[in-house]
Amino acid sequence: MPNDAMPMHRFSREQIEAFMARCFAASGLPDDDAKSVAMMMAEADMLGKDSHGIFRLPGYIGRIKAGGFNATPNMTVDREFAATALLNGDNGMGHLVVKKAADMAIEKAKTAGVGWVGLHHSNHAGAASVYSNMALEHNMIGLYVAVGSANHLPPWGGTEMLLSTNPIAVSIPGDQENAIILDMATTVTSYGKVKVYAQRGMEMPEGWMINKDGTPLTDASKSDTGFLLPIGGPKGYGLAVIFGILGGTLNGANFGRNVVDMNSDPSSVTNTGQFYLAINIEAFIDPADFKREIDDVIRQMRSSPTLAGFDRVRLPGESAHTAYADRTANGVPLPEPLVNNLAGVAADLGVDELG
Repeated sequence: MPNDAMPMHRFSREQIEAFMARCFAASGLPDDDAKSVAMMMAEADMLGKDSHGIFRLPGYIGRIKAGGFNATPNMTVDREFAATALLNGDNGMGHLVVKKAADMAIEKAKTAGVGWVGLHHSNHAGAASVYSNMALEHNMIGLYVAVGSANHLPPWGGTEMLLSTNPIAVSIPGDQENAIILDMATTVTSYGKVKVYAQRGMEMPEGWMINKDGTPLTDASKSDTGFLLPIGGPKGYGLAVIFGILGGTLNGANFGRNVVDMNSDPSSVTNTGQFYLAINIEAFIDPADFKREIDDVIRQMRSSPTLAGFDRVRLPGESAHTAYADRTANGVPLPEPLVNNLAGVAADLGVDELG
């Protein structure tokens, strides 16, 4: 079914968040952790990251039931210096592990100017910008990088899938203007978005994936037979390697052939690696002055004359701000197949359905 014919249903953030919290609590997460994970997943939906919010709930619940996540982790700090730390997530849900890392990095940046926290034995944590945005309210710049939870990218010129989407998010506060929010994979698209296209029966654009013979792959339902493509050709491949080293190898987390595909293996420990960097603006410049300068940067970009076919110049994060405003007013749109899947999850767990 093409996208424009797919029935969509709108639910408020409160409905989505409460439903996910019910499901996680019924699956064994402590109530506070269930609410925290639900909050961060709902935030992803509000930002328009449809592939990383409630869409992920059935898969996460499946991993909890299969023992793939530790529902009651004991997170510990393995190494620590004034501005850095290495956090062992004890195989907890990635949302909880990354939030703890962000909190630690922000706290360190208050006194050290910067805070860098690496992670191992974490898990998939959803939308990257949910975490980079956490630094904004502290007059800081937030940067988050993850080793993806399944390999779908070969090295440039190769055929073995040794790399993942390895995303990065950076959030920079403005004054009167909205924050600049870069949230991107090192591949042309995230694999989660491919899965959304498959669920909605949509054809992928050429340039997202290729078949193993090098021809374009546009059927999202056959994505497991092909490769994702890196942004910028070998440059995107290079970024994926470097981010994998910084997020994985440096932290004692999995990278390359050791990455566990959480989509096909619900029970194995993934030992996912990530890192969070908080930069205290005050360590370099007065925060108020900086944010005014960022406003000026934003306005300079927008004032650029446009090429043919462009109505205006946009900044990273504009689509997220637009989605947030729309979904606050009108609710989060969910496609009918997902709503049906969620009803099945509710029935299986014995909790009230969404809405």
